Amino acid sequence: MTLPETMRAIEISAPGGPEVLKPATRPVPRPRAGEVVIRVAYAGVNRPDALQRAGMYNPPPGASDLPGLEASGTVVAVGPGADGLAPGDQVCALLPGGGYAEYVATPAAHCLPVPSGMGLKQAACLPETFFTVWSNVFQRGGLTAGERFLVHGGSSGIGTTAIQLAAHFGARVFVTAGSDEKCAACAALGAERAINYKTEDFVEVLLAEGGANLILDMVGGPYIARNVRALADDGRLVQIAFLQGPKAELNFAQVMTRRLTITGSTLRPQSELAKARIADALRRDVWPLLDAGRIAPVMDSEFPLESAAEAHARMEGSTHIGKIVLSVAGTD
Repeated sequence: MTLPETMRAIEISAPGGPEVLKPATRPVPRPRAGEVVIRVAYAGVNRPDALQRAGMYNPPPGASDLPGLEASGTVVAVGPGADGLAPGDQVCALLPGGGYAEYVATPAAHCLPVPSGMGLKQAACLPETFFTVWSNVFQRGGLTAGERFLVHGGSSGIGTTAIQLAAHFGARVFVTAGSDEKCAACAALGAERAINYKTEDFVEVLLAEGGANLILDMVGGPYIARNVRALADDGRLVQIAFLQGPKAELNFAQVMTRRLTITGSTLRPQSELAKARIADALRRDVWPLLDAGRIAPVMDSEFPLESAAEAHARMEGSTHIGKIVLSVAGTD
């Protein structure tokens, strides 16, 4: 098909709250070498989008300044060297940015097929969370069957994905969440123990079980020292965000004497090759589970593209359970 010259998009008019997300008209991207252009059906809404909106998470060099790190839709243009995809293919994709728009360009190696029996709305919820969880919990964190795994924010997109994957691969899953309703949702997904952090101390709960072998944390701040206390000897802490700040006072003697590992990562700044390798692992080890319906994304709500500000307000209100999406050209 011939691509149009312009498209609807949502841009960040200035750093600030959800209200700075404004409809705009932008040029339709053209594919560079190794890239495809996708006509977006749905775009996922994620915490890094809010950080970028607030001026705290700049796009990597060469990436679109539009927010949006994942989308689903139909391939409409293929650049030189973008092997394995053709116009008309339905995909979901990890994006360097630009998902809040009618068209987006991304490396072909960061695209994955829409799982069997799954609509484009659900598929838009997969890339950001599944890339993040797989690379941090299983590749970096080394989670194995039988280990005690604690994930904070269990009802978030990251949390609901981590619960399902960890439980499927045989780990004992513990989560924290901020309400009894959220705790019940986490238990239904496979968490052995859901801890309401407003009424219980996760450190005490985990230590009573022998300590966590692995913790996935996006809270930071005061949780960092508490996480270290909650770890079992030889335990690992993987940090992926800092909702309560990146700084903490920590007694590193515990790290030495108990042989602890503290690590972390962010996904967006990693190289195209690194993200392509994560995509390959997901295609091999996780996509068959999605195809078979053994795991699935948890959906919270859907907003029109023009209501991106409302979607951000819902996400930052922390009342959601699972993923929030923007409908761009979606119909399912």
